[in-house]
Amino acid sequence: MNLLAALQDIVGTDHVLTGTAAQPYLTDWRGRYTGQALAVVRPGSAEQVAQVVRACVAHQVPMVPQGGNTGLCGGATPDGQGNSVVIALTRLNRVLQVDTADDTITVQAGCTLREVQQAALEADRLFPLSLAAEGSCTIGGNLATNAGGTQVLRYGNTRDLTLGLEVVTADGEIWHGLRGLRKDNTGYDLRDLYIGSEGTLGIITAATLKLYPQPIARCTAMLAFNDMPAAARMLARARKGFGAALTGFELISHYCLDSVTRQFEQLKWPFDESGRQCPWYALLEISDSESVEHARERFEAVVGQAIEDGEVVDAVIAASIAQSNELWHLRESIPLAEKQMGKNIKHDVSIPVSRMADFVEQTNAHLQAAFAGVRHIVFGHLGDGNLHYNVAAPAGSDETAFLRLQPQVHRLVHDSVHAFGGSISAEHGVGQLKKDLLPLYKSDVELALMRRIKRALDPHVLMNPGKVINTADI
Repeated sequence: MNLLAALQDIVGTDHVLTGTAAQPYLTDWRGRYTGQALAVVRPGSAEQVAQVVRACVAHQVPMVPQGGNTGLCGGATPDGQGNSVVIALTRLNRVLQVDTADDTITVQAGCTLREVQQAALEADRLFPLSLAAEGSCTIGGNLATNAGGTQVLRYGNTRDLTLGLEVVTADGEIWHGLRGLRKDNTGYDLRDLYIGSEGTLGIITAATLKLYPQPIARCTAMLAFNDMPAAARMLARARKGFGAALTGFELISHYCLDSVTRQFEQLKWPFDESGRQCPWYALLEISDSESVEHARERFEAVVGQAIEDGEVVDAVIAASIAQSNELWHLRESIPLAEKQMGKNIKHDVSIPVSRMADFVEQTNAHLQAAFAGVRHIVFGHLGDGNLHYNVAAPAGSDETAFLRLQPQVHRLVHDSVHAFGGSISAEHGVGQLKKDLLPLYKSDVELALMRRIKRALDPHVLMNPGKVINTADI
């Protein structure tokens, strides 16, 4: 039996897509990567995923796992050879269990992040992972890239929110690891090995995740600063003043905030003229478990003192949940505004917070010296040192010609990241975009260990080839 016939027997004819029906799965959402595939297969259970994997192994056909296809590094897009099968997991979309006694939720990998958040909310619990793409990104993709988001400062990355996994291995076996234990020291931590592996070691089909009590109150403010060091000092002040209640601290450049309000007329500048002229802003939020009054009093005391000391130029404090949502909508609309303005060269980097301001100042200067007139699109999660440092073509110039300079721009920025003791990937993963860059910034020992793990868990070298590490080196 040929492979397509075998796949149809496993999942049904309607869930094996070829030709025009497969096209939406072959291009990433940014339109940066387009590949080809023998077929797109949509299994409806972990057992079907395992059968699909075994069929592909029998025919020695590469597999590309895919969730919501919202990744930024091409990790879920097949290459151009057309010899792979895309395994789309969006039919695995059930919430399996919500356990309020143990504060866990068990979900299939195809659930969108918003669906998981909503299921938690309906049980009066919080699942704190929050991303701009939460309406379309899936938990499987979040796990595959160890996604971060806007509340890492308090709750950690996706890895920190995960207790157990169900995984289909590269041989087509199922590891039933959906344990909700907070402690389990029985050997190697397989869970953490699969999280962040971008589908190169196996396919995550379900997860048991941590839940938290819903906060009684939250306070949100947009703050304006004369420079980035002032924003960093405010972060230190907020850590000291709010402690564990500090949930988010998002850095936004003037260029980003201005772009959002220009691209989306319904979104307005939150500041009057004085605050509107500042080069840097931060979105600050705390979550309080005591009372609304306690949260407000504490919030206004810390922010008010920062204004009095001249650290903050202006502040807009949300007076309601609706106003808080409006401020967050400005932050979350930055990637959409970027997309509408055209393509740019993206960098998802991690820098020690204490060195962030110097990194931005020096890297901006180096870029202007090398590529005069480029525009700096800088925003990110200052609280955990994760910066989205994107570079757009000079206004009015040829965007396509500028994008051809991506290797040189990447090299300049990533060399600077390395010099400041940072990482070239903070939360978006490696995918296709950065796999050739890893040898420049990781040690030979690290890369050798990664290759050994790949060979051990994917002996046929069929799981998402060409992602994270070069298949030719395996």
